[in-house]
Amino acid sequence: MNKPSELNQEINVGRELRALCAQRGLSIRALAEKSGLAVNTLSLIQNGKTSPSVSTLQQLAVALEVPITAFFKNDFPKSRVAYIKAGEHSGAAIAHGTLEDLGGGLKDTSLEPFIVTMEPNSNSGTHPIVHTGHEFVFCLEGRIEYVIENQTYLLEPGDSLLFESHLPHSWQNVEEVPARTILVLGPLDYRDNSTQLHFSPDDL
Repeated sequence: MNKPSELNQEINVGRELRALCAQRGLSIRALAEKSGLAVNTLSLIQNGKTSPSVSTLQQLAVALEVPITAFFKNDFPKSRVAYIKAGEHSGAAIAHGTLEDLGGGLKDTSLEPFIVTMEPNSNSGTHPIVHTGHEFVFCLEGRIEYVIENQTYLLEPGDSLLFESHLPHSWQNVEEVPARTILVLGPLDYRDNSTQLHFSPDDL
């Protein structure tokens, strides 16, 4: 299992957040207003005193109008194909675990794939997560409980979950051991007809 210290490129989220704010001429108070996050929380993140959760990264990404992968700046050359060998993924510590970027180097993508490692008994917090697009979760290790619109789904290795991300949702690692998932965020606010894109009408 990769930990941030074992990844090829460990990402400093606070540093990247400061850089993104500087590029946009945003003060920490202005970002707080746009994101709905507390100034103190943003200050702690920027100074590396705390690690943000995935939902916090999503709020920041929306406020800054960038994909979450903008916090995972790396040296991969941008191309139309992203091929990353094992152990070469960039990653960052997040609240209650780690986040590994599986799509580094692909330009102009609307999909954001990650491997998420969740600490024992960790959870997404007291407030439900809501964002645009779709979310796909595939359980690799452990047992994770997702609650979507008050409906509970228990994911065990091999189980998957796909849902519209505007539905209030939360997660919890229900075991005393770390859990790992593949998480794919599709931050699109329109619907693609993927079947027609992948198959010609004669094939259907």
